Amino acid sequence: MAVNLPTGLISHTRRVQSLYKKAIRLLEAYYDERDAFRYRAVLMRKEFDDKKDIKDMITAYHFIELGEQQLIDKQHYHPRRFPDSPGGVAYQREVIPPDWVVDYWHPLEKAQYPEYFAKREQRKKEFVKAWISQYGQSTAGHH
Repeated sequence: MAVNLPTGLISHTRRVQSLYKKAIRLLEAYYDERDAFRYRAVLMRKEFDDKKDIKDMITAYHFIELGEQQLIDKQHYHPRRFPDSPGGVAYQREVIPPDWVVDYWHPLEKAQYPEYFAKREQRKKEFVKAWISQYGQSTAGHH
């Protein structure tokens, strides 16, 4: 299931902003040197600024469609990705341990945080009580 799909309508302004950002990221992929990239980024900005005063929405829509098609046609074979972003080398690398791991701490480790573990035990009892009140007593393991 795709997680990052847009749901709903996207405004014209938002589409233009997204197209501009994707175009700049595409330029970053093609041009490593800062001067070459900045020169082409300024030209790209001028191209967008030249079309910003178009009042006819049909023409504006046509330009957006044309720009999005150009992005597809000129895709880089190996685009740059931020390390922690989807597709990056470090995406979802940090494993967040589940809550039950704390239950297996050594008593000396737990003794360093007495208030936390006292409240934790209290909340676990409240959770079990709420579970039983909502779903009833478990019959598993009882003969």
